[in-house]
Amino acid sequence: MNRKTAVKDADVNAALDAVRELFAPTPLQLNEYLSKLYDANVYLKREDLTPVRSYKVRGAYNFFRKAMAAGQTDKVFICASAGNHAQGFAFACRHFGVKGVVFMPVTTPQQKIDKTRAFGGPFISIRLIGDIFDQCYRAAQAYVDEVDGFMVPPFDHEDIMEGQATVAAEIIAQLPDGITPDLLVLPVGGGGLSAGITSFLSDRLPPESFLFAEPLGAPSLRRSLEKGEIVTLPRVDNFVDGAAVARIGTLPFAALKHFAPEQVRLVPENAICCTMTDMLNTEGVVLEPAGALAIAALDLADRQDLKGKTIVCIVSGGNFDFERLPDVKERAMRYRGVKKYFILRLPQRPGALRDFLNLLGPEDDISRFEYLKKSARNFGSILIGIETSSRENFTGLIERFETAGLGYEDITENEILANLII
Repeated sequence: MNRKTAVKDADVNAALDAVRELFAPTPLQLNEYLSKLYDANVYLKREDLTPVRSYKVRGAYNFFRKAMAAGQTDKVFICASAGNHAQGFAFACRHFGVKGVVFMPVTTPQQKIDKTRAFGGPFISIRLIGDIFDQCYRAAQAYVDEVDGFMVPPFDHEDIMEGQATVAAEIIAQLPDGITPDLLVLPVGGGGLSAGITSFLSDRLPPESFLFAEPLGAPSLRRSLEKGEIVTLPRVDNFVDGAAVARIGTLPFAALKHFAPEQVRLVPENAICCTMTDMLNTEGVVLEPAGALAIAALDLADRQDLKGKTIVCIVSGGNFDFERLPDVKERAMRYRGVKKYFILRLPQRPGALRDFLNLLGPEDDISRFEYLKKSARNFGSILIGIETSSRENFTGLIERFETAGLGYEDITENEILANLII
């Protein structure tokens, strides 16, 4: 590793001592449900239990304490964030009694906007600009130049990486004596957390002990590692808003560029929804999409490779807007294959609908039905959503469709059509 980009143990330990002013170490919990599922010892580092429900407060606080020590108290502090960094920033502004301006994408969940206001109080103002983080970040940078402000980056700064590395320092102290992780799973957005943690642990764990998790729709680290230089993605899927970054940070990439591209798992957004619903239903743990990213990555691994190992997953955040829950449930069911949408071509004759209903199995349930009967037409179209208890049930249903000569199209995985009419 290039030690110029690595955080130093003494600096991380100083940051850890300082952050104790704000909160106690977040728990490192052995999760019985996941351990049984993967036949391993799976620990969760619960960064969703910080005062702002994400690890981001660590880096923001470390940045501010160093800025205060350097006498930067008369500046306007500025940040750009999809939500979690904004909350850490707002918390730090209020703690140190300084003014701050928060730039957030227009698409930021309302829950994160409201919480940012609550944490910052009268010390911060919020500006909603751009559809994705990168557009918002450019607007924040322009504002810094306009007012001669002080930018607090979300990930691309040594003080931020140093603050995030305190997560690793806590993990080492919290693991049972004599135990080190065989696998440490790190969620990746801009790279500040993963760069800080891997740098701090570079002399303690071999490189192959690290596994990185990125959303499939925002693979900035994976693509950059494949090319050997930083790649700016032309577009990103914003669903995993806490990790939907089009360009990994310059300093984080310098710390991560020696890892193999295959160590970055690209997790489908709908698979993340499965993890969110599982953790909510079985464990009562509320996770945002980015917070579920590391756990979801385990499901993409070979079970034999995980068997018997000590695994630590970083649960990076729990700032979830429950208005999104129906969409999360919908995505999870589609990913598991227990919910599908079809467009059916049904003959316009008496009894045709009854004949179709007779094709359904005993565990098939209609969740959506729209029928447009047109005059002077032999056939009409139906949009139908069907839920069932097992994905195998659809195999039999489709066979019955074909035996009956029913015209149909499965549009479940057609994102354009699905987003338009579902």
